[in-house]
Amino acid sequence: MPDTLTEGDRHLLDAAIAQAEKSRREGGIPIGAALGTGDGTVLAVGHNLRVQTGDTTAHAETVCLRHAGRRRDWPALTLATTLSPCAMCAGATVLHQIGRVVIGEHQNYLGREDWLAAEGARLILADDERCKIMMAEFILQHPELWAEDIGEPHA
Repeated sequence: MPDTLTEGDRHLLDAAIAQAEKSRREGGIPIGAALGTGDGTVLAVGHNLRVQTGDTTAHAETVCLRHAGRRRDWPALTLATTLSPCAMCAGATVLHQIGRVVIGEHQNYLGREDWLAAEGARLILADDERCKIMMAEFILQHPELWAEDIGEPHA
C-alpha cells in the first residue's frame, strides 16, 4: 500500500511552499524544501538560491540539508520538497538515508524518484495544485533560467 500524506507531511509541505514563494519574491527559482519529524516539526528549511548566489549547487533540498547541520537521525526524518528532486538532490537524500520524501508535484518535472525508491526512501506524492501552478508559471515566464537550473544545454 502506498504511503499517504499525513498532517505532519502537510505541515512540512506548507513550510516548503513558503520557502518556494520566498525564492520567487527574491527573483529566484520557486522551489522550496523543509526537513522535519513525522509529526511535522520543522527542523530546517531552504529554498533555491542558485540565481541569488550564483551557486549551481544551491538547490532547495541541498540548502535545506545544509541548514539542518550535522545530525545522526536522518533516516527517521521526512524531507518535503515542492518539486520532484533532481539527480543532485536525490543523491544528497540517498547519501543521508532520509527515510521519507514528500513531493509537492512531479507534473512539471520528474526528477530521480526512481533512484530514491530503489534506495529505500518512502515517497509520498502530494500532487499539490499550489506547487504545480507555481512551477508551471515560472517555467512559462523564464524558460531559459529553468533550462539552466535543470542542466539542459542551450539549443
